[in-house]
Amino acid sequence: MKRGAFLALPVLFLLPATAFAAGEDPSLPLLFYLVFILLSAKLMGHIGVLLGQPSVLGELCAGILLGNLGLLGFQGVEGIAANPYVDILARIGVIVLLFEVGLESTIREILGVGLSSLLVAVLGVAAPFGLGWMVGAWLLPEASPYAHAFLGATLCATSVGITARVLKDIGKSQEKEARIILGAAVIDDVLGLIILASVSGIILAAEGGGSPGFWPQAAIALKAGVFLAGALLLGALFTPKLFSAAAKLRGPGVLVGVSLAFCFLLAYLAGVAGLAPIVGAFAAGLILEPVHFHEFGERHIHYLEDAMRPLSEFLAPVFFVQMGAKVDLRVFASTDTLWLAAALTAAAVVGKQVCSLGVLERGVNRWAVGFGMIPRGEVGLIFASIGAALVLGGERIIDATTYSAVIIMVLLTTLATPPLLKWSLDSRGTGQ
Repeated sequence: MKRGAFLALPVLFLLPATAFAAGEDPSLPLLFYLVFILLSAKLMGHIGVLLGQPSVLGELCAGILLGNLGLLGFQGVEGIAANPYVDILARIGVIVLLFEVGLESTIREILGVGLSSLLVAVLGVAAPFGLGWMVGAWLLPEASPYAHAFLGATLCATSVGITARVLKDIGKSQEKEARIILGAAVIDDVLGLIILASVSGIILAAEGGGSPGFWPQAAIALKAGVFLAGALLLGALFTPKLFSAAAKLRGPGVLVGVSLAFCFLLAYLAGVAGLAPIVGAFAAGLILEPVHFHEFGERHIHYLEDAMRPLSEFLAPVFFVQMGAKVDLRVFASTDTLWLAAALTAAAVVGKQVCSLGVLERGVNRWAVGFGMIPRGEVGLIFASIGAALVLGGERIIDATTYSAVIIMVLLTTLATPPLLKWSLDSRGTGQ
């Protein structure tokens, strides 16, 4: 990145926040904010990589910095957190992110995981959910049960991408522990999405005057599972024909265009069904396998992930920076917030250690399996973004204090995973 681009940033702070008069092109504020979002995200992401951390953490920190510049007397970019056009881009970015997460796995991999991976995944969802709910009930007794359920749902997440990268970096991606972790993390994401969809659906139903009883809750969870299974089944049947026909089209960007249309269709159908659109986007990613794209090989396109990368590299930083910009650092002046962040982090770590009890094979380092499931990363942030948008009775389910504590939990669990995983795999005698 050219040096002059960063030298121009201080000049932008001189522009008043009211520089965009009524009646002007509504895209002007968005363009203004995108300058800060993209430059700060890439700069902080670069710093994160230099420190041995995922770039997503740097992008999140960039958002926290931009969202709190007003505390230092710099005005003009505080609108990033609430600008409706930035919000639309961030929402599309979330869908693209979950689509990419789905692309990293296949239906065959989910069906082919061993019993250990399945048990690790189930325990890795059940234990954090219960602990998250208890932390909410303990430290937020005045909050609604919906807020407690959301905290539990957020702790269910696992960032398979971050763990996979660490395992690859230390040359352990072919170990037994790695296969169990990666298989469990995929199932973990599926179960976590069903829980998130259920919690969101229950809150939306309550907002509409629905009953909070057991059977309505069970019906929403069942609907999420049926939608996911149905989408996977029908998609697996029809997508080969769809992409075979698309391969006959001429012109640039056919694969990306058709794939995104398929992703957005399932995201839309999930939303119409009363579920989070990200459930549909994740299903779309799971359905699309490399075999669907072999007819595009003559156009030098072998992996959809590669073709999608330019779009995700634009939209993902918008989402992560906006997520960070919503964090109000002033809430950390309260010891209650610090206690909540610490308790959530402890519950997040302990909950994933419980899942290591699901390992059945002898000679497997259970500590490594538990540590590998700890990072919440981008998946945790996506869950947090869904919860931050939920409203009941005109009030947000998650207030600024709780949201900020969740973001800190995501940061800490993601930062802790690389050293813990490396240490545990280098000490193979521990926990076997």
